[in-house]
Amino acid sequence: MGFPAFKYSTSRSFRLLKTYITFRDSKQFALNTHRFYSSREPLPQQTSTKQQPSGLDNRLSRPAEQNALHEREDSIASSMPGFNPPGGAGPNIGPSGSASSFSFTRSPLLDAALTTVIGLGMVFGGGIAYVAWYKKRVLDKIEDAFAAGYDPALELATNHAKRLPSEDDANEDNQLLDDAPWTGNMRRKEQDTIDRIVQGHEPGHYFVLLGPKGSGKGTMIFDSMAACQAEGVSMCDAHPDLEVFRLRLGKALNFEFNEDSQTGLFQRRDPREGGPALDIERAFNKLEKVALRSARKTGRPLVLIINNIHFLKNDDEGRNMILQLQQKAEAWAASGILTMVFSSDDFWPFHIMRKNGSRMQVLSIDDLNPTESLHAINRMRLSSRRSPATLGQLKEAVSLVGGRLSYLNKVAKAKNMKETAEGLKNVEKGWLLSQIGLIPDCDDDVMDEQKWSSCSWLLLQEFVKMHQEQEAIRQAALVAGESVSEDRLGLPAIPYVNYPTYYHDVLCPC
Repeated sequence: MGFPAFKYSTSRSFRLLKTYITFRDSKQFALNTHRFYSSREPLPQQTSTKQQPSGLDNRLSRPAEQNALHEREDSIASSMPGFNPPGGAGPNIGPSGSASSFSFTRSPLLDAALTTVIGLGMVFGGGIAYVAWYKKRVLDKIEDAFAAGYDPALELATNHAKRLPSEDDANEDNQLLDDAPWTGNMRRKEQDTIDRIVQGHEPGHYFVLLGPKGSGKGTMIFDSMAACQAEGVSMCDAHPDLEVFRLRLGKALNFEFNEDSQTGLFQRRDPREGGPALDIERAFNKLEKVALRSARKTGRPLVLIINNIHFLKNDDEGRNMILQLQQKAEAWAASGILTMVFSSDDFWPFHIMRKNGSRMQVLSIDDLNPTESLHAINRMRLSSRRSPATLGQLKEAVSLVGGRLSYLNKVAKAKNMKETAEGLKNVEKGWLLSQIGLIPDCDDDVMDEQKWSSCSWLLLQEFVKMHQEQEAIRQAALVAGESVSEDRLGLPAIPYVNYPTYYHDVLCPC
């Protein structure tokens, strides 16, 4: 027989040859051993003091011993495996003694190469199928994030903890047991516009909601989302750290940023050196595909709300993120597939966005007027299961805190509304003095801060003068017998667009 010409040493070749011959001829060796022991002469009887069996007993017991030896030899031969050399081309001795093998070709090298090619092809085909399935699954998950039903932000906002009745509430009237929200019987004038935006009836634009903290921007948005069960709407909060903002955006869009993918086995990993801005761009690219598909089905755009966008840092990184969001908002508004809504308590994001905003619309959310404030604080008082207050107590509380919803909510839930309102006023006064307090004899290193403080007090002084002029006009109308509304005068305001001219003409005419 021939042997492969492998580069082995002489001793190793000899061992391989010996092993090959041993495994190949294992069963043949067992059969030859059986024939040898069956045909040899019996051993001569040794003399012993023990009684030897007779000739008849020898003839009866000899076949049984030979049968036992034959069965033992067959079991040994059948238990020894046949030798199968690499490549599958070697003899495979079966139990019947016939050689059988499974091979594609006559060459072991070609068989090994063909097996490798088939295995790699199966892995490659499976990888292509998995990548296609995963990409489709990503789009389906993002589409589920805009489906009606569960929304993370809406679920947290509407899942209020109910206050248990206390001993003081034991003798209260049954009207205090109303669990309806305080906004049930009060609808602000901006609510209709917010409803149309959230329900996707205002395509072609994106919106910026500007208003002070606690003025009710988020409450109106959540009311609109609850009315439509968050169908076609998703919401997330901004954060100074862009990595956290990336995760919050992924949670709102139900997008994992390929972190749950196993495609690293079939393709190279995407570059991650771009930071969270690159991941957010990837998420928006997927969202754009879903928005196109949804617009064809429903005929209305999706709505993505970015709440508290002023939380982004006012530096290069934060301003670049606002620009990235605005670019997508402009493109999606132009095509009518998605409407973005930004809400901010501060003015600086709008100052950045107005430079490139061609389809941007601004909604100013102000405090409530006195009539709305009285109605709101009354509803809040009833919803908080507190004892009802008189009209005079409500007016006194509103006169101290104004129409800011956050302040009205704190006062309405307090046991003593007047004391709580006075406390809030003192806290705000202390904060204002800590920020713009004037120092008579200051050092040169705080001169810039004192300039800012002096300008702020000049502006506040001008507000007081405007309010006094409004009161004088109203008093003159009452003396003349004209009909005047009983509502309190609104706080004076200076629009931002007119503020530079007003500043130079009135505050600093020099």
